[in-house]
Amino acid sequence: MKDIIRNRNFYFMLFADAVLVTLAYGLAYLVRFEGNIPLQNLEHLKAGLPFVVPLKLVCFFIFGLYRGMWRYTSLADIRNLLKATASSSIIIILTILLLYHFQNYSRSVYIIDFVFTFLLVGGIRAAIRMFFAGDYSFPRVFKRGRESSTRRLLIIGAGGAGEKVLREIVERPLIDIEPVGLIDDDPVKRGKTIHGIPILGRTDDIGRIKTEFDEILIAIPSVRGEAMRRIVDRCKETGKTFRTVPGIWELIEGRVSVKSIRKVRLEDLLDRDEIHLDEEEIRQYIRNKRVLITGAGGSIGSELVRQVGRFQPQALALLDFSEANLFQIEGECRQRFSFIPISGFLVDVKDRKSTGRAFREFGPDVVFHAAAYKNVPMQELHPWEAVFNNILGTRNLVDAALENQAERFVLVSTDKAVRPSNVMGATKRVAEMLVECINGDAASAHFMAVRFGNVLWSSGSAIPMFQKQISRGMPVTVTHPEITRYFMSIPEAAQLILQAGAMGRGGEIFILDMGRPMRIVDLARDLIRLSGLEPDRDIPIQFIGLRPGEKLYEELITEGEGIVATEHEKILVLCGKSNNRNFLNIKIDELLAMADSYDAVAIKKKLQEIVPEYTIQL
Repeated sequence: MKDIIRNRNFYFMLFADAVLVTLAYGLAYLVRFEGNIPLQNLEHLKAGLPFVVPLKLVCFFIFGLYRGMWRYTSLADIRNLLKATASSSIIIILTILLLYHFQNYSRSVYIIDFVFTFLLVGGIRAAIRMFFAGDYSFPRVFKRGRESSTRRLLIIGAGGAGEKVLREIVERPLIDIEPVGLIDDDPVKRGKTIHGIPILGRTDDIGRIKTEFDEILIAIPSVRGEAMRRIVDRCKETGKTFRTVPGIWELIEGRVSVKSIRKVRLEDLLDRDEIHLDEEEIRQYIRNKRVLITGAGGSIGSELVRQVGRFQPQALALLDFSEANLFQIEGECRQRFSFIPISGFLVDVKDRKSTGRAFREFGPDVVFHAAAYKNVPMQELHPWEAVFNNILGTRNLVDAALENQAERFVLVSTDKAVRPSNVMGATKRVAEMLVECINGDAASAHFMAVRFGNVLWSSGSAIPMFQKQISRGMPVTVTHPEITRYFMSIPEAAQLILQAGAMGRGGEIFILDMGRPMRIVDLARDLIRLSGLEPDRDIPIQFIGLRPGEKLYEELITEGEGIVATEHEKILVLCGKSNNRNFLNIKIDELLAMADSYDAVAIKKKLQEIVPEYTIQL
């Protein structure tokens, strides 16, 4: 309130409204008495002004009409004006009714006064908004006109996102973009206009419309998978540049904007609805808590750091073995979240002593364990390293979290832990078992795992390799024409981890309803097309055979695990078999001793003793 009163514009707005309110009150009497106000009513007019004008200004203030700027007047401001005007008129009418019973007072004057007040006060605000924002008939012609550098934009999607982008272009006439039309598949919208721009037809009509355009904008944030692929194909047929607005997860931190327009990406073509966060539930367990993230410099860990920072933790600890990765994410955090104390720990999770020191020094309430080896063929060749990092590292972290009384511990797992056929999956399954053990040991602690499929653009994904091959004009190498995988984006993975941390009570394995799996070869072809090339013509695809430990199909659930729905429509929970922690630790100690021998076959056999469903690849 003090900030509003100190603003010099406030006094101008107050004076302008006082003049308009006075004018409305006087006009109401003039209209009611057709320009000839009786002497008695003229006295009522003069006596009422000192009461009516301050009352209306107070109501305007209460309903927040002086908090905004007139040049940015919105529908919400008009609604507040209507409420304020109605409230002041009701108070005036009730006051006259109680004091004078409306004797010798004209009732219609106050109804006319209500209408004039709303029209005059609202009209001046709307006029100023139009003056600064401009429209297509005035600012485009007289302020700038048609310039050779102006890009003519065709917008696909006449819904909320398309309208917001269109409105921003209207309000920013210096942008070198001129909308020339909209495309929408809804037949009800055909032939109508939005902000003066016509809706020209359906998506399939793009190649036949007569209006000239230079670029296409796909303004449908919710469209994905096959629907997006169809739109992209139609756009490609025109030979014009096409871009899109961000997806749902990218809009969490801001609204649809011209600045956020980007190229269509591979994740836009995933055939699955995006997940939506229960932000309030996440905020309740992260806000004012000390949060530690392992693998904080990795692809998933770094995105997890960015999203955790939005929920205002008390402090944030970044733990990573890579000096370069830790330096990069720590610098980004200190710049983006300057209000949050940041601690960086250059720690190898395999080292129990240094891991324990980091936990004692920071004292985390919540731990997200994203550090792990992820490359399947590499771990087949070096199974001892997979055992040390994925199993010993997880055990060190679990023990440190228990010793320092952490409230929550979330393990990032993988679909390869289901009936594993490789060392990576088997070691991650043992890590899951370690987390499942804790539920019975510490009633106050909630330890859980999150299991999902492949993450696009992550360090373990084949997609970055495909991109490099395409950029060099080399053949894209795919292991098998029928190999399929579940896919999700990096932001979606981070969101699932956060949501699981909120929902978990201990011992659960959470999975995302990831829809149907996709063939890797189809993703490779999509990536080639998004690069402006044609698969098999410009860039060939070569099949090189399955790699060691690789399966044709991945699963998210194994036999014997009970799947249960949760309150979140896209998240399921698996309640697996309980494990005896002491017995499991004995087996892990035997496995670690075997890993010290660097005998790959013996290590795999010992792994199979702990995870009987593991199929050894020799």
